[in-house]
Amino acid sequence: MVNVRLLIVIIFCAAKVRETRQLAICCNRFFERQPIVCRRSGASTKNQKPESCKPKPVLIPLFYPTFATAHMQAIQLLIDQLNEPRKVVITTHQKPDPDAMGASLGLYHFLTQLGHEVQVISPTNWAAFLNWMPACNLVSDYEKFKEKCDLLINEADWIFCLDFNTLSRTKRMITSLQQSSAVKILIDHHREPETEAFVYGISDTSKSSTCEMVYDFIKSSGRMDLLNQEIMQCLYAGVMGDTGSFRFASATATVHEMVAELKHRGLQHTIIHENIYDNFLEGRFRFIGHVLLHRMEIDYELNTALIWVSKNDLLKYEMKTGDTEGLVNYPLGIQGIKLAALVIDRDEKRKWSFRSKGDFDCNTFARTHFNGGGHYNAAGGESDDSLEVNIQQFKTVIQQYKNQLETF
Repeated sequence: MVNVRLLIVIIFCAAKVRETRQLAICCNRFFERQPIVCRRSGASTKNQKPESCKPKPVLIPLFYPTFATAHMQAIQLLIDQLNEPRKVVITTHQKPDPDAMGASLGLYHFLTQLGHEVQVISPTNWAAFLNWMPACNLVSDYEKFKEKCDLLINEADWIFCLDFNTLSRTKRMITSLQQSSAVKILIDHHREPETEAFVYGISDTSKSSTCEMVYDFIKSSGRMDLLNQEIMQCLYAGVMGDTGSFRFASATATVHEMVAELKHRGLQHTIIHENIYDNFLEGRFRFIGHVLLHRMEIDYELNTALIWVSKNDLLKYEMKTGDTEGLVNYPLGIQGIKLAALVIDRDEKRKWSFRSKGDFDCNTFARTHFNGGGHYNAAGGESDDSLEVNIQQFKTVIQQYKNQLETF
Protein backbone atom coordinates (compact mmCIF):
# COMPACT_ATOMS: atom_id res chain seq x y z
CA MET A 1 0.00 0.00 0.00
CA VAL A 2 1.26 3.45 -0.87
CA ASN A 3 2.28 5.55 2.12
CA VAL A 4 0.13 8.67 1.57
CA ARG A 5 2.19 10.90 3.87
CA LEU A 6 5.40 9.93 2.13
CA LEU A 7 3.82 10.61 -1.25
CA ILE A 8 2.74 14.11 -0.13
CA VAL A 9 6.26 14.88 1.11
CA ILE A 10 7.77 13.72 -2.19
CA ILE A 11 5.36 15.90 -4.22
CA PHE A 12 6.08 18.91 -1.98
CA CYS A 13 9.85 18.49 -2.32
CA ALA A 14 9.58 18.11 -6.08
CA ALA A 15 7.62 21.36 -6.29
CA LYS A 16 10.27 23.15 -4.23
CA VAL A 17 13.04 21.85 -6.46
CA ARG A 18 11.17 23.16 -9.51
CA GLU A 19 10.79 26.61 -7.85
CA THR A 20 14.49 26.67 -7.10
CA ARG A 21 15.35 25.82 -10.69
CA GLN A 22 13.08 28.59 -11.99
CA LEU A 23 14.62 31.12 -9.59
CA ALA A 24 18.11 30.08 -10.63
CA ILE A 25 17.25 30.46 -14.31
CA CYS A 26 15.82 33.92 -13.75
CA CYS A 27 18.80 34.96 -11.65
CA ASN A 28 21.21 33.84 -14.34
CA ARG A 29 19.30 35.80 -16.97
CA PHE A 30 19.13 38.86 -14.77
CA PHE A 31 22.85 38.95 -14.20
CA GLU A 32 23.62 38.49 -17.89
CA ARG A 33 24.79 34.93 -17.48
CA GLN A 34 27.72 35.97 -15.32
CA PRO A 35 30.34 33.23 -14.80
CA ILE A 36 29.24 30.72 -12.21
CA VAL A 37 32.00 29.44 -9.97
CA CYS A 38 31.89 25.79 -9.01
CA ARG A 39 31.88 25.57 -5.21
CA ARG A 40 34.09 22.46 -5.32
CA SER A 41 36.62 23.10 -8.06
CA GLY A 42 36.55 26.90 -8.31
CA ALA A 43 36.36 26.60 -12.10
CA SER A 44 34.21 28.88 -14.21
CA THR A 45 31.22 27.22 -15.89
CA LYS A 46 30.49 30.04 -18.33
CA ASN A 47 32.08 28.30 -21.30
CA GLN A 48 32.72 24.83 -19.90
CA LYS A 49 31.30 22.22 -17.54
CA PRO A 50 34.00 20.55 -15.43
CA GLU A 51 33.30 16.93 -14.62
CA SER A 52 33.39 17.64 -10.88
CA CYS A 53 30.51 20.11 -11.24
CA LYS A 54 28.13 18.05 -13.39
CA PRO A 55 26.12 16.58 -10.49
CA LYS A 56 24.95 20.10 -9.55
CA PRO A 57 22.14 21.03 -11.97
CA VAL A 58 20.96 24.23 -10.22
CA LEU A 59 23.26 27.20 -10.86
CA ILE A 60 23.09 30.08 -8.41
CA PRO A 61 25.13 33.29 -8.92
CA LEU A 62 27.74 33.57 -6.16
CA PHE A 63 28.65 37.22 -6.48
CA TYR A 64 25.30 39.04 -6.67
CA PRO A 65 22.58 39.19 -4.00
CA THR A 66 18.95 39.10 -5.11
CA PHE A 67 17.84 41.73 -2.58
CA ALA A 68 14.59 39.87 -1.98
CA THR A 69 13.09 39.55 1.48
CA ALA A 70 10.46 37.43 3.18
CA HIS A 71 7.84 39.89 1.91
CA MET A 72 9.34 41.02 -1.41
CA GLN A 73 10.42 38.63 -4.16
CA ALA A 74 13.47 39.30 -6.31
CA ILE A 75 12.79 41.58 -9.26
CA GLN A 76 14.65 39.09 -11.45
CA LEU A 77 11.50 36.99 -11.48
CA LEU A 78 9.81 39.66 -13.64
CA ILE A 79 12.24 39.32 -16.54
CA ASP A 80 10.35 36.48 -18.24
CA GLN A 81 7.06 38.38 -17.86
CA LEU A 82 8.17 41.55 -19.66
CA ASN A 83 7.09 40.36 -23.08
CA GLU A 84 3.43 40.00 -22.09
CA PRO A 85 1.74 43.43 -22.50
CA ARG A 86 0.14 44.81 -19.37
CA LYS A 87 -1.41 47.99 -18.02
CA VAL A 88 1.39 49.66 -16.09
CA VAL A 89 1.55 52.65 -13.77
CA ILE A 90 4.93 54.12 -12.84
CA THR A 91 5.10 56.44 -9.85
CA THR A 92 7.67 58.07 -7.63
CA HIS A 93 7.94 60.28 -4.54
CA GLN A 94 6.33 63.69 -4.08
CA LYS A 95 8.18 66.66 -5.59
CA PRO A 96 10.26 64.41 -7.87
CA ASP A 97 13.91 65.34 -8.48
CA PRO A 98 15.95 64.49 -11.61
CA ASP A 99 16.56 60.93 -10.42
CA ALA A 100 12.90 60.25 -9.64
CA MET A 101 11.58 61.73 -12.88
CA GLY A 102 14.46 60.40 -14.97
CA ALA A 103 13.99 56.85 -13.68
CA SER A 104 10.23 57.01 -14.22
CA LEU A 105 10.45 58.30 -17.78
CA GLY A 106 13.43 56.08 -18.65
CA LEU A 107 11.43 53.01 -17.60
CA TYR A 108 8.36 54.41 -19.40
CA HIS A 109 10.21 54.57 -22.74
CA PHE A 110 11.55 51.05 -22.22
CA LEU A 111 8.23 49.42 -21.35
CA THR A 112 6.26 51.16 -24.11
CA GLN A 113 8.65 49.66 -26.68
CA LEU A 114 7.78 46.24 -25.27
CA GLY A 115 4.09 46.88 -25.95
CA HIS A 116 2.91 47.77 -22.45
CA GLU A 117 0.26 50.44 -21.85
CA VAL A 118 2.14 52.78 -19.50
CA GLN A 119 1.24 55.90 -17.53
CA VAL A 120 3.59 57.86 -15.28
CA ILE A 121 1.92 59.50 -12.27
CA SER A 122 3.64 61.99 -9.98
CA PRO A 123 2.08 62.46 -6.52
CA THR A 124 2.60 66.23 -6.84
CA ASN A 125 3.88 68.84 -9.25
CA TRP A 126 7.55 68.98 -10.18
CA ALA A 127 10.27 71.50 -10.97
CA ALA A 128 10.05 73.28 -14.33
CA PHE A 129 13.67 72.36 -15.11
CA LEU A 130 12.50 68.76 -15.62
CA ASN A 131 9.99 69.60 -18.35
CA TRP A 132 12.55 69.07 -21.13
CA MET A 133 12.67 65.33 -20.44
CA PRO A 134 11.16 63.28 -23.28
CA ALA A 135 7.47 62.51 -22.51
CA CYS A 136 7.44 64.66 -19.35
CA ASN A 137 4.41 66.37 -20.86
CA LEU A 138 2.56 63.04 -20.58
CA VAL A 139 3.11 62.68 -16.81
CA SER A 140 -0.04 63.09 -14.72
CA ASP A 141 -0.04 65.21 -11.56
CA TYR A 142 -2.08 63.27 -8.99
CA GLU A 143 -3.12 66.39 -7.09
CA LYS A 144 -4.50 67.96 -10.27
CA PHE A 145 -6.07 64.87 -11.85
CA LYS A 146 -6.97 62.70 -8.87
CA GLU A 147 -10.03 61.01 -10.37
CA LYS A 148 -8.22 60.07 -13.60
CA CYS A 149 -5.17 58.84 -11.71
CA ASP A 150 -7.23 56.79 -9.26
CA LEU A 151 -8.87 55.03 -12.21
CA LEU A 152 -5.50 54.28 -13.81
CA ILE A 153 -4.15 52.90 -10.54
CA ASN A 154 -7.27 50.78 -10.03
CA GLU A 155 -7.01 49.27 -13.53
CA ALA A 156 -3.25 48.69 -13.48
CA ASP A 157 -1.74 45.22 -13.58
CA TRP A 158 1.67 46.44 -12.42
CA ILE A 159 2.68 49.51 -10.42
CA PHE A 160 6.38 50.37 -10.47
CA CYS A 161 7.44 52.41 -7.43
CA LEU A 162 10.70 54.23 -8.12
CA ASP A 163 13.09 56.20 -5.90
CA PHE A 164 11.07 55.75 -2.71
CA ASN A 165 10.61 52.75 -0.45
CA THR A 166 7.62 53.55 1.74
CA LEU A 167 4.16 54.42 0.40
CA SER A 168 3.89 57.46 2.69
CA ARG A 169 6.34 59.26 0.35
CA THR A 170 3.50 59.51 -2.20
CA LYS A 171 1.56 61.95 0.00
CA ARG A 172 -2.21 61.95 -0.83
CA MET A 173 -1.76 59.13 -3.30
CA ILE A 174 -1.06 56.59 -0.56
CA THR A 175 -4.67 55.46 -0.08
CA SER A 176 -5.16 54.69 -3.76
CA LEU A 177 -1.92 52.68 -3.85
CA GLN A 178 -2.83 50.73 -0.72
CA GLN A 179 -6.26 49.83 -2.09
CA SER A 180 -4.96 48.78 -5.50
CA SER A 181 -4.77 45.04 -6.24
CA ALA A 182 -2.00 45.59 -8.79
CA VAL A 183 1.38 43.92 -8.40
CA LYS A 184 3.64 46.56 -6.84
CA ILE A 185 7.30 46.56 -7.84
CA LEU A 186 10.04 48.47 -6.01
CA ILE A 187 13.25 49.85 -7.54
CA ASP A 188 15.03 52.04 -5.01
CA HIS A 189 18.37 52.82 -3.34
CA HIS A 190 17.31 54.25 0.04
CA ARG A 191 17.62 52.58 3.43
CA GLU A 192 14.99 50.61 5.37
CA PRO A 193 12.40 49.75 2.67
CA GLU A 194 8.80 48.92 3.53
CA THR A 195 9.21 45.53 1.86
CA GLU A 196 5.80 44.21 2.90
CA ALA A 197 4.17 46.74 0.55
CA PHE A 198 5.76 45.25 -2.58
CA VAL A 199 5.44 41.90 -4.36
CA TYR A 200 8.68 42.22 -6.33
CA GLY A 201 11.58 44.57 -5.93
CA ILE A 202 15.19 45.47 -5.47
CA SER A 203 16.58 47.75 -2.76
CA ASP A 204 20.28 48.46 -3.08
CA THR A 205 21.82 51.29 -1.03
CA SER A 206 25.16 50.85 -2.78
CA LYS A 207 23.71 52.24 -6.00
CA SER A 208 24.19 55.88 -6.91
CA SER A 209 20.65 56.43 -8.06
CA THR A 210 17.44 54.78 -9.13
CA CYS A 211 18.33 55.71 -12.70
CA GLU A 212 21.43 53.52 -12.46
CA MET A 213 19.20 50.70 -11.20
CA VAL A 214 16.75 51.12 -14.09
CA TYR A 215 19.72 50.93 -16.45
CA ASP A 216 20.79 47.69 -14.75
CA PHE A 217 17.24 46.36 -15.09
CA ILE A 218 17.20 47.08 -18.83
CA LYS A 219 20.64 45.57 -19.27
CA SER A 220 19.67 42.48 -17.31
CA SER A 221 16.57 41.96 -19.45
CA GLY A 222 18.80 41.41 -22.45
CA ARG A 223 17.11 44.25 -24.37
CA MET A 224 19.87 46.83 -24.63
CA ASP A 225 18.80 47.17 -28.26
CA LEU A 226 15.89 49.25 -26.93
CA LEU A 227 18.21 51.77 -25.23
CA ASN A 228 17.29 54.80 -27.37
CA GLN A 229 18.12 58.49 -26.97
CA GLU A 230 15.00 59.16 -24.89
CA ILE A 231 15.93 56.54 -22.30
CA MET A 232 19.58 57.57 -22.20
CA GLN A 233 18.79 61.26 -21.68
CA CYS A 234 16.43 60.53 -18.79
CA LEU A 235 18.76 58.08 -17.05
CA TYR A 236 21.85 60.27 -17.43
CA ALA A 237 19.99 63.24 -15.90
CA GLY A 238 19.09 61.21 -12.82
CA VAL A 239 22.57 59.80 -12.29
CA MET A 240 24.11 63.24 -12.74
CA GLY A 241 21.69 64.75 -10.24
CA ASP A 242 22.06 62.16 -7.49
CA THR A 243 25.86 62.05 -7.71
CA GLY A 244 26.24 65.82 -7.55
CA SER A 245 27.53 65.87 -11.13
CA PHE A 246 29.69 62.84 -10.25
CA ARG A 247 31.43 64.43 -7.24
CA PHE A 248 29.91 62.22 -4.51
CA ALA A 249 31.36 58.89 -3.38
CA SER A 250 28.33 57.18 -4.93
CA ALA A 251 29.80 57.85 -8.38
CA THR A 252 31.41 54.41 -8.49
CA ALA A 253 33.22 52.68 -11.31
CA THR A 254 29.95 51.13 -12.48
CA VAL A 255 28.42 54.61 -12.77
CA HIS A 256 31.23 55.78 -15.04
CA GLU A 257 30.99 52.55 -17.03
CA MET A 258 27.29 53.22 -17.52
CA VAL A 259 27.97 56.78 -18.69
CA ALA A 260 30.70 55.52 -21.02
CA GLU A 261 28.23 53.07 -22.57
CA LEU A 262 25.68 55.86 -23.06
CA LYS A 263 28.33 58.04 -24.69
CA HIS A 264 29.37 55.19 -27.00
CA ARG A 265 25.73 54.97 -28.05
CA GLY A 266 25.63 58.65 -28.99
CA LEU A 267 24.41 60.46 -25.87
CA GLN A 268 24.99 64.23 -25.96
CA HIS A 269 25.43 65.08 -22.29
CA THR A 270 26.15 68.83 -22.41
CA ILE A 271 22.59 69.87 -23.23
CA ILE A 272 21.28 67.74 -20.35
CA HIS A 273 23.52 69.56 -17.86
CA GLU A 274 22.34 72.91 -19.25
CA ASN A 275 18.67 71.89 -19.00
CA ILE A 276 19.07 70.91 -15.35
CA TYR A 277 21.45 73.55 -13.99
CA ASP A 278 21.27 76.51 -16.38
CA ASN A 279 17.52 76.87 -16.54
CA PHE A 280 16.48 79.27 -13.74
CA LEU A 281 15.13 82.79 -13.49
CA GLU A 282 17.03 85.78 -12.11
CA GLY A 283 14.97 85.76 -8.92
CA ARG A 284 16.46 82.44 -7.82
CA PHE A 285 19.98 83.84 -7.83
CA ARG A 286 18.94 86.90 -5.86
CA PHE A 287 17.17 84.56 -3.43
CA ILE A 288 20.34 82.48 -3.00
CA GLY A 289 22.37 85.63 -2.38
CA HIS A 290 19.87 86.80 0.25
CA VAL A 291 19.85 83.42 2.00
CA LEU A 292 23.62 83.01 2.08
CA LEU A 293 24.05 86.55 3.42
CA HIS A 294 21.22 86.67 5.97
CA ARG A 295 20.05 83.12 6.69
CA MET A 296 23.24 81.07 7.03
CA GLU A 297 24.85 80.41 10.42
CA ILE A 298 28.26 78.76 10.81
CA ASP A 299 29.42 76.92 13.92
CA TYR A 300 33.14 76.34 13.45
CA GLU A 301 33.44 74.47 16.74
CA LEU A 302 31.12 71.80 15.37
CA ASN A 303 32.12 72.26 11.70
CA THR A 304 28.43 72.74 10.99
CA ALA A 305 26.38 75.13 8.87
CA LEU A 306 22.66 75.85 9.20
CA ILE A 307 20.49 77.62 6.63
CA TRP A 308 16.91 78.53 7.39
CA VAL A 309 14.33 79.91 4.95
CA SER A 310 11.06 81.55 5.98
CA LYS A 311 7.78 81.70 4.09
CA ASN A 312 8.34 85.41 3.54
CA ASP A 313 11.66 84.65 1.84
CA LEU A 314 9.95 82.26 -0.57
CA LEU A 315 7.17 84.74 -1.34
CA LYS A 316 9.43 87.76 -1.71
CA TYR A 317 11.56 86.11 -4.39
CA GLU A 318 8.65 84.16 -5.92
CA MET A 319 10.27 80.77 -5.40
CA LYS A 320 8.64 77.80 -7.10
CA THR A 321 9.03 74.03 -6.88
CA GLY A 322 12.66 73.12 -7.51
CA ASP A 323 14.12 76.59 -6.90
CA THR A 324 15.67 75.56 -3.58
CA GLU A 325 17.22 72.42 -5.11
CA GLY A 326 20.91 72.19 -4.22
CA LEU A 327 20.83 75.07 -1.72
CA VAL A 328 21.93 72.80 1.13
CA ASN A 329 25.16 71.97 -0.69
CA TYR A 330 26.54 75.53 -0.70
CA PRO A 331 28.00 75.49 2.85
CA LEU A 332 29.95 72.30 2.10
CA GLY A 333 32.15 74.47 -0.07
CA ILE A 334 33.39 76.27 3.06
CA GLN A 335 36.68 74.92 4.30
CA GLY A 336 36.25 72.66 7.33
CA ILE A 337 32.45 72.30 7.17
CA LYS A 338 31.44 68.68 7.74
CA LEU A 339 27.65 68.98 8.06
CA ALA A 340 25.22 71.30 6.28
CA ALA A 341 21.56 71.55 7.26
CA LEU A 342 18.72 73.41 5.57
CA VAL A 343 15.21 73.96 6.93
CA ILE A 344 12.48 75.56 4.83
CA ASP A 345 9.14 76.80 6.14
CA ARG A 346 6.68 75.22 3.72
CA ASP A 347 2.91 75.63 3.86
CA GLU A 348 2.17 72.32 5.58
CA LYS A 349 5.44 71.37 7.31
CA ARG A 350 8.99 72.43 7.92
CA LYS A 351 11.22 70.50 5.49
CA TRP A 352 14.80 69.54 6.36
CA SER A 353 17.75 68.60 4.16
CA PHE A 354 21.07 67.31 5.49
CA ARG A 355 24.39 66.83 3.67
CA SER A 356 27.68 65.70 5.14
CA LYS A 357 31.25 64.80 4.35
CA GLY A 358 33.16 61.87 5.77
CA ASP A 359 31.78 59.74 8.58
CA PHE A 360 28.74 61.71 9.74
CA ASP A 361 25.59 59.61 9.20
CA CYS A 362 22.84 61.94 7.95
CA ASN A 363 20.37 59.07 7.63
CA THR A 364 20.54 58.12 11.30
CA PHE A 365 20.51 61.76 12.38
CA ALA A 366 17.40 62.52 10.29
CA ARG A 367 15.56 59.41 11.45
CA THR A 368 16.37 60.03 15.10
CA HIS A 369 15.47 63.71 15.32
CA PHE A 370 13.46 64.88 12.30
CA ASN A 371 11.13 62.08 11.12
CA GLY A 372 13.22 61.46 8.02
CA GLY A 373 15.96 59.37 6.49
CA GLY A 374 17.76 58.75 3.23
CA HIS A 375 21.42 58.03 2.58
CA TYR A 376 24.55 58.09 4.73
CA ASN A 377 25.75 61.51 3.50
CA ALA A 378 22.42 62.89 2.29
CA ALA A 379 19.04 62.75 3.99
CA GLY A 380 15.86 64.69 4.58
CA GLY A 381 13.26 65.18 7.27
CA GLU A 382 10.15 67.09 8.25
CA SER A 383 8.39 68.54 11.26
CA ASP A 384 5.00 70.00 12.18
CA ASP A 385 6.60 72.40 14.65
CA SER A 386 7.27 76.05 13.83
CA LEU A 387 10.40 77.23 12.07
CA GLU A 388 11.70 78.76 15.29
CA VAL A 389 11.19 75.53 17.24
CA ASN A 390 12.96 73.54 14.52
CA ILE A 391 15.96 75.85 14.51
CA GLN A 392 16.31 75.61 18.27
CA GLN A 393 15.85 71.84 18.21
CA PHE A 394 18.65 71.47 15.68
CA LYS A 395 21.01 73.64 17.70
CA THR A 396 20.24 71.57 20.79
CA VAL A 397 20.50 68.04 19.38
CA ILE A 398 23.60 68.76 17.32
CA GLN A 399 25.53 69.15 20.57
CA GLN A 400 25.12 65.40 21.09
CA TYR A 401 27.34 64.82 18.03
CA LYS A 402 30.18 67.12 19.05
CA ASN A 403 32.76 64.34 19.14
CA GLN A 404 31.91 63.26 15.59
CA LEU A 405 31.80 66.75 14.14
CA GLU A 406 34.73 68.52 15.75
CA THR A 407 37.24 66.18 14.06
CA PHE A 408 37.47 66.28 10.28
